[in-house]
Amino acid sequence: MIPPLKPGVTLPQPDWPGIETERLILRQWRAADVAANMAMLGDPLAARFITADRKPVTETMAGWRNAAIMAGHWALHGFGMFVVEEKGSGKFAGRVGPWLPRGYPGFEVGWGIAPEFRGKGYAVEAASASIDWTFGIFDIDQIIHCIRPENVASQKVALRLGARKGRVADLFGHPIDIWVTERRLWSARSPGH
Repeated sequence: MIPPLKPGVTLPQPDWPGIETERLILRQWRAADVAANMAMLGDPLAARFITADRKPVTETMAGWRNAAIMAGHWALHGFGMFVVEEKGSGKFAGRVGPWLPRGYPGFEVGWGIAPEFRGKGYAVEAASASIDWTFGIFDIDQIIHCIRPENVASQKVALRLGARKGRVADLFGHPIDIWVTERRLWSARSPGH
């Protein structure tokens, strides 16, 4: 169930300009993002941790379907994972943001960064902006991050965000660790995190 919005807040419209960070733009999906998203999911490392079946996306229809799901979450709920665009190049750098499909273990802010953009701190930068945005919009006390136990890189991102490891859950038939970012702790962080 979608959590309530904070009083006086509305969700973005399709022409919303997005969120700008120092190096990134977080925005809604466009048709031009389909191929770049598919290329990211075609990387075996990304697929291992992002796709439901843990396999690289190699078929055009499967790539299109995945992007349509991302864009469809926005159409159905008024929010969803943002496309992460690198400001300097205008290139698709990944997808990061709020995610709550039916049956999910909680309100997540997740991240997936394209191979050529890894190691630059983009996951932390984009996830920080997404968490700020999510806590600013929704009346919720915590955000989760679903991370597979072997995904050390995402665990490091979660730690840099100040999340703590919580319970274990099943997602798509695989165990995942639920990491938690609590509003009260997030709000107590210094500006600029």
